[in-house]
Amino acid sequence: MALKLWVLPRLRKILALDDEDLEQIVTYTSNLPEAERAQHLQSLLGDSPESLEFIAAFIHRQSDPLAGQVSHKADSGDEDVKAYNGKTATAPPPPPPSYAALPGPSQVTQSSSSNLRGVARYHTNDVIEAGKRRAIDEQEMQQMLQNLQFRYRIYNSEIEPEHEVDTLCYCPIHQYQQRKWSRAGVQELWARAVMYPGESFYSDNPVIFGFSSNPYQLRVGSPYGYWQAQYSWNLQIPSPKPGYHAMWIQQTIRLNAKLNREAQAKVDAKEPYQSIWEDELLPTGMENLAIGGKEPPNKDTRGTPSPKEKPGEASEKGGRHRALQTGKPASKFSSFKKAIGIKSSEDKANALRGKILAEERGRWPDDQWRQIVAGYQDKVGMTKKIDDLRARSPIQYLHLLKAGYFEPIPVAWANQASNPLKFSIEAAAGWRGITPAWRGYEDLAEERLYWVLNHREGSVGLRMKPDFISEMTMARDRMARAVEPPPLYYSANDTCHLQHTSTGYSKQVMPPPFRPFDRPEQPSDDTMILLDVSGSMDFDPVRPIYDQYLVMGYEQTTQPKNKDVAKSIVRRFTDAMANHDHRSDGYDLVTFANHAQHIGAINHRNLDLMWSNVRVGGGTRVMTGWQKVKELHFRKHSQSAVHHPIYGWQAGPDTPILRLLLLLDGEATDMDEFELDLLGLSWAHVTIFLIGAEGCPHHHRHANELDRISSVNHHVSFVDAQGNCPERFVTHELLKRHLGYDISMTEFEQVEELPAYSEYA
Repeated sequence: MALKLWVLPRLRKILALDDEDLEQIVTYTSNLPEAERAQHLQSLLGDSPESLEFIAAFIHRQSDPLAGQVSHKADSGDEDVKAYNGKTATAPPPPPPSYAALPGPSQVTQSSSSNLRGVARYHTNDVIEAGKRRAIDEQEMQQMLQNLQFRYRIYNSEIEPEHEVDTLCYCPIHQYQQRKWSRAGVQELWARAVMYPGESFYSDNPVIFGFSSNPYQLRVGSPYGYWQAQYSWNLQIPSPKPGYHAMWIQQTIRLNAKLNREAQAKVDAKEPYQSIWEDELLPTGMENLAIGGKEPPNKDTRGTPSPKEKPGEASEKGGRHRALQTGKPASKFSSFKKAIGIKSSEDKANALRGKILAEERGRWPDDQWRQIVAGYQDKVGMTKKIDDLRARSPIQYLHLLKAGYFEPIPVAWANQASNPLKFSIEAAAGWRGITPAWRGYEDLAEERLYWVLNHREGSVGLRMKPDFISEMTMARDRMARAVEPPPLYYSANDTCHLQHTSTGYSKQVMPPPFRPFDRPEQPSDDTMILLDVSGSMDFDPVRPIYDQYLVMGYEQTTQPKNKDVAKSIVRRFTDAMANHDHRSDGYDLVTFANHAQHIGAINHRNLDLMWSNVRVGGGTRVMTGWQKVKELHFRKHSQSAVHHPIYGWQAGPDTPILRLLLLLDGEATDMDEFELDLLGLSWAHVTIFLIGAEGCPHHHRHANELDRISSVNHHVSFVDAQGNCPERFVTHELLKRHLGYDISMTEFEQVEELPAYSEYA
C-alpha cells in the first residue's frame, strides 16, 4: 500500500492513464525478475530525465523490504492495459534479443530463447485469461456431446439430445446438461472478454435465463417439435423430426443474419467520429511502433501528414484545434460530468489509444517480433486493411488485436487438445465469437478464416460462409455434375478391380483444367507425404440417408476401404516421382490422427515394409501432422531459417520449397486452422487428395470448401475422387499440381513405369 501511494502520483505525471491502468502496470512490473524491471520500465517510459529518475526510485523502493508489496488486482477485464499511452512517451522500442542477428536457429542460445519465452509468458489480456479458463474442459464437453449424439443416433452435429421430464433424472442427457450449465461462470467470463461495448450477456442456461434476454429463446423453435420437449411424464428420449428440423434451421439462419447486421451496425456507430491518432505528440512514438520498421502507407492514419497535405499543415490543424479547446472555457455541464466520473470523448479516445499501444507493445515487444508479424500480414494480404482498421475502427481493431488476428498462429496450439481456435460458437446458447458478426460459424477458427478471406487485398465482394441449406444445395449440385472418367486411364491393377467390390468406375466430378500459378518444381524442392490415418480410413465406406436436411442413418457403399486406396495412390505417386527426379532414397511419410508419427522415407522397394508401421485409428487432427512435417522440413534446412519460440520456424529467402501431398478421407476437425496457417506461408505448396464415398453429400460439401480455399490461395490445390476411383487419372492430376506444370499424357506414361532402382542404387 505504501508503494502504491508513492508510485501512482509520480507515474501519472509520465503516463496519462487511469489509476486502475497504472496499478496494473505496477503490478506487472513488480512480478518481473529484478534484472528485467528497469529494462521493461525504460522501454515503456522512455529515457527522459523524469523517466530515468522515476525508474531509479522505483527499483530502489522495490528492493526495500519496508516499501511493501503491490497486491494483484482481481480480474477486471482490462489486463491488456499494461504499459503505454503514447501521448507523452517517445521511447524507442526495446533492443531486439541477441539471437535476432544470428544467421540460423542452430546458433540461437538457450538464454536468448528463454528471454523471448519470458516476454510472451508475461503478456496477457482478458481474452487470453478467459481462453485459458475455457480451455480447461472445452474439449471434454465437445467429446461428451459427440458421445451422446452417437449413443442416441443423432447424426447431425448441430442437434443436441433433449430429454425433459418433471421428475429427478440421472440419464446421460441430464448429466451432460448439468455439466454444461455448471460452466455458467466460464461462459460469462468469456462473454465479458469478447463482447463489444453496449452488448449484453445471454445464455440458454435455465437458471439465469430470466436475466439474460436470449434472443433465440422465443424466435426459434426446436428440431424436435414445438411441444415434444415440454415437461411430461414421458421417459422416452425424443427424436428430431425432419420438418421441424428444416424449419429450425431456416429460422436460425434468418435470425443469425439479422442479429449480425444489427451488431455490426451498432459497433460501427460506436467507433470514434474523429481519429484517435490526431495528436502532434504521437508521431515519434508511433514510428517506433510501426510493424517491421516500415512507414505506413497512409500516414494520416498514424498521426503524421498525409500525402495530400502540405508540410506543416497537419500540425497547424492540430495547433488550431488545441487552441480552440484551450481558448473555450469548459461548460458547467462538462465539469459536472467529469465530477461524477463520466469521461469526455477526448478522455475515451486517450484511453482507447493507450490500450491499443499497450497491447501492441505487449504482443510484439521487439523489432524481430514485429518483422515476423509484418511478414505474416503481407503474405496473407491484410496490411492495408489492418492499417485502415487501426485508423478508422480502433474499437474493432483492439478487439481483434487482443484475439491474435493480426499475427501467425502460435505453434504450440497445434498439439493442444483445446486452443482458442477450437472453441465452439453456439449462438443460441450464448457462446460467442470474436468479430461483431460471429453468429453462424461453427468455431473460432472458421470465423477467423472467413474474416481473413473477406479482408485480404484483392478480395472481390464479401465472401460469406454458406449457410447449411446453401452448403447442402451446392453439394448436391456438385454431385450431379459427376461423369464417367476418361477410358484411357483404365487399369486392371486399380484397387477396386483387384478387390472386386463392384463393376466399373464410379462417376467422378472432373477437376478444372490445370493452371500454373508458381514456378514449377525445382531439384532443391522437398517432397513429403502427409497421410490421414483416422479411424474412418479403416471403416467400410458409408453414405448418409437424408430426409430433407436431417440424417436418418447410413448405408454401406460397394467400394474399397479408404486406407487401401490411399496406399495404392501413394505407391503410384512415389514411383512416378522417383522416375521424375531420380531420387532413390524415397520421400518422407508422416501420418496423423490424434497425434503425428514420422514413418520414414518410403520408396518402391520398402513401401510394404514401411506401411506395416502405419497404425489406423483416432480422430482427424491435421495440425499435428502439419507441425511434424514442418519440423522435418526445417530440420533439413535449418541453416536458411530461424526459429521463433512462439511462432515456430520462419523460412528465409533461401529455404527450399516444401511440396506436400496430403491424403484425407473427410474434413479434419482443425481444417480451418490448417487453411489459416497456409494463407500466411509462401514456402509451402500443398496438394490435397480427398477420398470419399460415392454419392455422399458430406464429401462434396468438403470438396466445395477446398475449392473455395484453393481459389484464394494458389499454394493449395486439390483433387477428389468418390467410390471406385480411376487411380491413374487421380495420380496424373495430382502430379500436375504437385510439380507445377501440365504433364502431358506421354510424359505421364513414361514416369508411371516402375522405377529402375538398379541404375542408381
